[in-house]
Amino acid sequence: MPTTPLNDHDIEQLLSTPTPGAVAAVKALDGDFMVLGVGGKMGTSTAVMLRRALEAAGKSAKVYGVSRFSRPEAKRELEQCGVTALSCDLADAAQVAKLPEVANVEYLAGQKFGTDSAPDETWIQNTYVPALVAQKFRASRIVVFSTGCVYPFTPVAGRGATEATPLAFLGEYASTCVGRERVFTHYARKFGTKQLMFRLNYSVELRYGVLVDIGQRVLAGQPVDITMGVFNLIWQGDACARAIQCLQHVANPPKLLNVTGAEQITLRDTAERFGKLFGRAPVLTGTPAEAAWHSDASESIRLFGPTTKSLDEMIAMVADHLRAGGKLLGKPTHFETRDGKF
Repeated sequence: MPTTPLNDHDIEQLLSTPTPGAVAAVKALDGDFMVLGVGGKMGTSTAVMLRRALEAAGKSAKVYGVSRFSRPEAKRELEQCGVTALSCDLADAAQVAKLPEVANVEYLAGQKFGTDSAPDETWIQNTYVPALVAQKFRASRIVVFSTGCVYPFTPVAGRGATEATPLAFLGEYASTCVGRERVFTHYARKFGTKQLMFRLNYSVELRYGVLVDIGQRVLAGQPVDITMGVFNLIWQGDACARAIQCLQHVANPPKLLNVTGAEQITLRDTAERFGKLFGRAPVLTGTPAEAAWHSDASESIRLFGPTTKSLDEMIAMVADHLRAGGKLLGKPTHFETRDGKF
């Protein structure tokens, strides 16, 4: 067990270490790269991984990171890592129009938390902004970050939703995420843009994610609601690497891809694993439901191979970080939410 937790810099270095697949992808791709929404939870890791992958591949392409940068230090930190940081409000058409043209775009912008209290803002961020971006970057390859929340609940006895599962609209957030995909698809059809819908389920790291939420509650002796029953997750570094590799798999019509780990994980088992590590029995509430939000990631695993971090490794790393009093982002995932309200 570490005596001192990893700091933000060390965690970002860990998360942004490029996989061989990410290095091979940037080596094969032409042109510069842009991460829109670089200030979000995964944006920095994706941009820095791109920069490090390009260096490993011996290429000098530029990596732009675009955000409003409400924290000036975030812009400085990106620049120190070799990413060209650009301040831009993506909801402002005039500002979007001034962004440089690039061949490769990772679209990570969007809003989830706070939807229940301000649904209008979520609709703007998740549907209007995509319209501006899709028109601006009509000639680019675009990987569009989406979510497994676009699917309905599926039986926990099965493998989860596949890319062929019809979409559903449970709550304002899920509705706007379907809207985001539809807006990008509209402009892909109009302009012939090649895109990929990156339907991600539960990216986790040491400061944020469903494992952090569960581990915190077990460590503090607080109840863990297991009503959702099952879930999927993927190490954030693996998710970023797959997003980079997805630039080689964009298509028209847009390709749909579920991105998460291979395992179907139960909330009960996860809480009990943390309990063993912390030496205390978890307090469990609720009865596991027969259906849940979970996805079948067979296609992405076929394309990119197994992930680099196992569930046991991730639980152990998060447990160590929590026991050492490591910094957290303070953004609960609301993994227990079943009504679509965030």
